[in-house]
Amino acid sequence: MAAGSARIVRYILLAFFFFAVVYFVSHSSYDGVPLTTDSLRAGKGSTTSSEKDTSSGSKGAASKDAGKSSSSSGTSFGSSPGTPSTSHQDLAEAPMALTPADAGWDNLLGTAPGPRMNATFVTLARNSDVWEIARSIRQVEDRFNRRYNYDWVFLNDKPFDATFKKVTSSLVSGKTHYGEIPKEHWSFPEWIDQDKAKKVREDMAQRKIIYGDSVSYRHMCRYESGFFFRHPIMNNYEWYWRVEPSVELFCDVHYDPFRFMAENKKKYSFVLSLYEYVETIPTLWDSTKKFMKNHPEHIAEGNSMGFLSDDGGDSYNHCHFWSNFEVGNLNWLRSQPYIDYFEALDKDGGFFYERWGDAPVHSIAASLLLKKEEIHFFNDIAYYHVPFTHCPTGEKVRTDLRCHCNPKDNFDWKGYSCTSRYFEINGLEKPEGYENQQD
Repeated sequence: MAAGSARIVRYILLAFFFFAVVYFVSHSSYDGVPLTTDSLRAGKGSTTSSEKDTSSGSKGAASKDAGKSSSSSGTSFGSSPGTPSTSHQDLAEAPMALTPADAGWDNLLGTAPGPRMNATFVTLARNSDVWEIARSIRQVEDRFNRRYNYDWVFLNDKPFDATFKKVTSSLVSGKTHYGEIPKEHWSFPEWIDQDKAKKVREDMAQRKIIYGDSVSYRHMCRYESGFFFRHPIMNNYEWYWRVEPSVELFCDVHYDPFRFMAENKKKYSFVLSLYEYVETIPTLWDSTKKFMKNHPEHIAEGNSMGFLSDDGGDSYNHCHFWSNFEVGNLNWLRSQPYIDYFEALDKDGGFFYERWGDAPVHSIAASLLLKKEEIHFFNDIAYYHVPFTHCPTGEKVRTDLRCHCNPKDNFDWKGYSCTSRYFEINGLEKPEGYENQQD
């Protein structure tokens, strides 16, 4: 009898202990955040359920009414775009570690301190690109975004399928948003002569000009030049980082490039520059000169004309920033000067009567409409997009950034690169050892 009573007492004590533990765990918190499964995901901010994207036409704000039409809607995983992903408000003013001498340089684990900008990665992709863009996302997340948890916007002229959404949302540490491009942004405008455009494509095909016969490539170039930043999902953001399928990041990114751009009043950036294929843009500079004559009020004082021209603007030397990588300010692209420039080019028809790329369009616009100091070269973001590599010059820099690129592949100082010209017009000192990479 005594033994039975003892067992009952033990059972009661064990039950009491069990319920006490459950109560303690369910009511515990860290920095005011309940210790749930979601809160332990270091700011991932995504859920397993799909919801309509809360996009709007106003910058930096979300609207409950957006996303109702097929031309402007998208699918999102997580809460509304543009929301900072960190809950560490007490560290909101933490300085960035820009050099190995700065505090926090070696702290590459966990969630990075500091504020988050109203920023997103953006990718134009097809469903068939899923595994190539998965590779790019993995690179970006491993080298940077796993500590910052920025959103990612995917745009497509067709609806994204379930596989694309499942794969990409599982890799991104921030929130993912999927938008369909309106037909009017991915088609021939009414003023284009279809017969003339077809003859141009046939001629370029015979001359074996890369993408010369492609209609979809032309739609892509026009869209990236004048429309991606106006998609309703993108309207919620102020900053973007463009990422394409099958790119690589070779070095750790120790600080927030979005924040660097904002705090240093930069509006456009690049890592690679080169000369454009002349046969694709024979009249682009003629259209640009006409724009400059019609809109002198848009041309910035202290601009980068010296990057574009060797004779003060009479002719174009074909230098451009390679736009498959760019970190930039969306409000600048949405500004009247840029919109006027794009619309002037669009009316001239060169996206279809020739094969104008978005890279020279962005580059000419940035060089003429911005001050020189508003364009930035990210030497410390090592990058590859076939067939060119940007690998930081200097062994110490590469070691500090834990780079895995081969310095012999660095394109910066080769004869076909325009990066030397950028350094010269800005009065910048070239990094030590650049002479050894000029061949």
